[in-house]
Amino acid sequence: MLTLLAEYSGFLSVLNVFRYITFRTVGATVTSLFFVFFFGPTIIASLRVRQGKGQPIREDGPASHLLTKKGTPTMGGLMILSGVLVATLLWCNPRNVYIWVVLGVTISFGAIGFYDDYLKVTKQSHAGLSGRMRLLIEALIALVACYVMSNIGVGKLSTSLTVPFFKEIVFDLGFFFLAFGAFIIVAAGNAVNLTDGLDGLAIVPVMIAAATFGFIAYLAGNAIFANYLQIHFTPGTGELAVVCGALIGAGLGFLWFNAPPAQIFMGDTGSLALGGLLGTIAVATKHEIVLGIVGGLFVLEAVSVIIQVASFKLTGKRIFLMAPIHHHFEKLGWKEPQIVIRFWIISVILALIGLSTLKLR
Repeated sequence: MLTLLAEYSGFLSVLNVFRYITFRTVGATVTSLFFVFFFGPTIIASLRVRQGKGQPIREDGPASHLLTKKGTPTMGGLMILSGVLVATLLWCNPRNVYIWVVLGVTISFGAIGFYDDYLKVTKQSHAGLSGRMRLLIEALIALVACYVMSNIGVGKLSTSLTVPFFKEIVFDLGFFFLAFGAFIIVAAGNAVNLTDGLDGLAIVPVMIAAATFGFIAYLAGNAIFANYLQIHFTPGTGELAVVCGALIGAGLGFLWFNAPPAQIFMGDTGSLALGGLLGTIAVATKHEIVLGIVGGLFVLEAVSVIIQVASFKLTGKRIFLMAPIHHHFEKLGWKEPQIVIRFWIISVILALIGLSTLKLR
C-alpha cells in the first residue's frame, strides 16, 4: 500500500522512492523479518498450549526423533504466512493482479495445510486430510490461478512454455497450459511438503529459491533487462520480487525458532503454502523449467518417495532405507545437522545453475 505514496511525490520528492521495486523489496524483507521475530514467541507459546502433545512423530522413523522432537508444536507456517502477508500488503502495488494471484494460492494452500495439521494434532495420527481430496482441492485452486494468469499475460506467451538456455524455443500449450501450470503449482507445494522433515531443512532452500525467483521476476518484469538478457519480458511480474523479499524475511525469522533443536515445526501449513507460492511465481514469470533446476532438492525428495512407493508396490522391496531421501541418510548414520547443511549447499549450487540460464542463451 505504501507504493501509493509515490503519487504524492510532486508535493514531497522523497516519496518517489516508493516507486522502486528494489526499495520496496528490501522494505518487505525487513518488515516480515521483524514481524516474525516480534510475534514468534507469542505464536509458539499459544500453539504449544493448544496442541498439547504437539506434532505426532513417525514411529517407523529414526529413533532419535522420538526423543528430540516429541512434544514440539507444529503449524509454524502461520508465523511465516502472517509475516509474508503483512509485508506484502504493506509494500506491494495493490493494483498488480499477479500479487493477488500469488497471495490467493499461498493462503489457500496454507488453509489446506492448516486443516491437515489440525487433524493430525487432534487425532495424534499421521492420517490427516485424505491425499486424494487434498490434491483435488489444490488442483482446483491452481487451475483458477493459471486461468487468471493466462488472461492477464501478453499474447501467446501467456499460455506458452519457454525453455531455458534457448530464447527462440517456445511451445504454445494453448488450453493445455492450464493443466500444465496447475501441475507445476501443485507439484511444487507437495515437493516442499515432503522436504520438511528435519529442523531447518525446508526453510533455507525455500529462501534460496525465493531469492533466485525474486531476482528472475525483477529482470523478467523489466523490459530493458529482459531485452539485454534475451529472456522473455513478462509485464507486471517484477512486482513479485516484493513477495519474494517478504518470504525471505519471514523465513529468516522462522529459522531463528526452527534451528536445531526446533522450538516449532513448519507443518503442512507452511510447506504447502510456500511451495505453492514458488510454483505460482515460476508460472507467472515463464520459468517453470528453471524452478525444476533451482528447486532440484525438492524434486529429489519427491522423486525418492515416488520411487519408494512404486518399487514396494511392484516388487515388494524398498529402494531406500526410508523415504523421503533425507531419512535414508539418517538411517545410514548421518547426523541431522550434517544432512541439513549439505542439502543447503546443494540448494545454493542448484540456484547458481538456475541463474546461469538467464545469461547462457
